[in-house]
Amino acid sequence: MERGGAHIAFSHVGLVYDDGVEDIEALHDLSFEAAPGEAIALIGPSGCGKSTTLHLTAGLLAPTGGEVTVNGEAVGRPRQETAFIAQDLGLFPWKTVLQNAALGLVVRKVAKTEALERARAALEQVGLGGYEHSYPKELSGGMKQRLALARAVAMDADLLLMDEPLSAVDALLRESLQDLLLDLWLKRGHTQMLVTHSIEEAVYLGRRILVFSERPATLVADIANPDMGEASWRDSAGFAAKCHEVRSALAQGGERGAR
Repeated sequence: MERGGAHIAFSHVGLVYDDGVEDIEALHDLSFEAAPGEAIALIGPSGCGKSTTLHLTAGLLAPTGGEVTVNGEAVGRPRQETAFIAQDLGLFPWKTVLQNAALGLVVRKVAKTEALERARAALEQVGLGGYEHSYPKELSGGMKQRLALARAVAMDADLLLMDEPLSAVDALLRESLQDLLLDLWLKRGHTQMLVTHSIEEAVYLGRRILVFSERPATLVADIANPDMGEASWRDSAGFAAKCHEVRSALAQGGERGAR
């Protein structure tokens, strides 16, 4: 099964938390929308609130000001149709590849036969067919990344949230996995939000690139990137120009945060 993408809206969102010593403002008056099926990349300085934005979208955190909605409904808890890939990938070492791929469905109480069938199909889509009975420790780093993606694909999510999922792999493998993410997005039509520190990755995978300031995060730039969507985009003059535009916006955000 495949579904259309989710609509995301942040309306004047703020988040303040207590770190045990003082109140810390993580986000300040953050507003943006993502249309159904859009691919959004979030980029900004370390610790500026990008991951916090993902957690708010996933319903894992609640804002202290403003509102976060998905498909018009305020996000008060995790949605069944949202898939979240954390930096550590969230794989269980004692479960097989097939069991890990089916885990999101099992948690959602999908019948076991259907869950395993959908997990097998997802593993085929990400190139892990034949590894169903292996364990995560037997997989390479890139294969583990693919397994985390398979879990999201099996869930038939309308919203895929990813927190630097490719940061731990080498450059060549990273490009290969970027191609896989792009292909899955083009085929499935889900809404996608990716946190990254890589300008090139943001420009390759984001149809829009949201540039954050230093903490407390505000939106420095919302950069349209309509030409992404082809593997050849990475080698084009337009890609280099868009990277320069994002780099300039990041520099502007750093200056704003230093004031």
